[in-house]
Amino acid sequence: MTTGIAQQFEHFFNAWADAMWSTPLVVLLVGGGLFFMIYSRLQPYRYFGHAYDLIRGKYSDANDPGHIPHSQALATALSGTIGLGNIAGVAIAISIGGPGAIFWMWVTAIVGVATKFYTASLSVMYRGYDSQGVLHGGPMYVIMEGMGKRWYPLAALFAVACMVGALPIFQANQFIQLLRDGVAIPAGLATGTDHFSFDLAASAIVALLVALVIVGRIERIGRLTVRLVPAMVLLYMGMTITILWSYWQEIPAALWLIVTDAFTGDAAAGGSVGAVIMIGVRRGAFSNEAGLGTESMAHGAAKTVEPIREGVVAMVGPVVDTLVVCTCTALIILLTGVWQTHPGVEGVTLTARAIEQVFPVVGIYLLLIMVGLLSFTTMVSMWFYGVKCTGFLLGAERQYYYTPVYLGLIIVGAVVSMETVNGLILGAFATMAIPTMLSTFVLAPKVNQAARVYFAQLRADEK
Repeated sequence: MTTGIAQQFEHFFNAWADAMWSTPLVVLLVGGGLFFMIYSRLQPYRYFGHAYDLIRGKYSDANDPGHIPHSQALATALSGTIGLGNIAGVAIAISIGGPGAIFWMWVTAIVGVATKFYTASLSVMYRGYDSQGVLHGGPMYVIMEGMGKRWYPLAALFAVACMVGALPIFQANQFIQLLRDGVAIPAGLATGTDHFSFDLAASAIVALLVALVIVGRIERIGRLTVRLVPAMVLLYMGMTITILWSYWQEIPAALWLIVTDAFTGDAAAGGSVGAVIMIGVRRGAFSNEAGLGTESMAHGAAKTVEPIREGVVAMVGPVVDTLVVCTCTALIILLTGVWQTHPGVEGVTLTARAIEQVFPVVGIYLLLIMVGLLSFTTMVSMWFYGVKCTGFLLGAERQYYYTPVYLGLIIVGAVVSMETVNGLILGAFATMAIPTMLSTFVLAPKVNQAARVYFAQLRADEK
């Protein structure tokens, strides 16, 4: 009976995700990002150097409204996006959609730069106060402050979907799966293929560690992520460079395979270009979250009076997340050939098999460290998003009702199937995109107006 109910949930969540991630949503995200690129006349793309200055604190003022500096806002946003989507998600994309899915992930990142510029700028431009008088940003406040109270149902839709999408079940599921693959399970915690006791114990420890960080709220999260995120990226880059060096002669062929397969669909489940595009866009959006709105809550917490500054900072996210980290994972899997030699292996385990080919003794432990850091920082950042949405819906004095549910689902996520987890989270993320993108379309002229003034002043100051 229990198995039957679990299968019903799995079927329902995956059907929901498939229905949401249909052609209209792909057009909304990719087409919307392309619209923002053209509408901005590519102007934001010229200011990545300015983004670097902002991140290193050149324009920071401790007296500005907000909670955390630009660098911590970006690190918090990246900690929510650079997660298991970059390791397990890329592996899933290649397993289901073939190498061509990576090309469409790149497309989501390139147009996502423009989308993030607009959404993050709006998250500061239209910040609002909660029921306790604390200033916050995010799509629900953008909708209420920028479009008016009659649009509350749209804001509430985002908040409800985010409360679900921010749940830690995907991170917990994949981290515990890798932990089982990489460590010797103590006697008594597993019998044959039954590892329920081990999953329960390990996830309970993870939940406790997450609890110790989130009690410090966004300020502690910002201080943690600004230290861990750069370390994670550098560690993964080091592993990737070593693997690329081992297979350097095959790199051009791997890159060419990504491009050509994007337009054939030969390796995709379903065997069509449409299937490749759908899988790549799904995974790209899940990875960099451009147009979904979660990262806007982190950027909306930045200490600044200039909305365009945070928009410029946010542009760095898709570049680091998808064009760098996801590409690293894709090349690791393609160069080692495990996507063909290990049929049936999925998620983070496929990436682990690839790394073990180059680091046969320590590879699994290196990846375990990386995934542990990724999943941990993602979980603490996602808690912040979920709790703020709870506060928006129920009042700030009740927002921490979300916390025990969140911590409990770290444990639940570790013991349910990946298919169930995957469907639930993807469906919720798709739902979040609707209010986020619609409000951004409506308010984009306000961003353009502010950007013209800000960039003109910036150019004048540089002369």
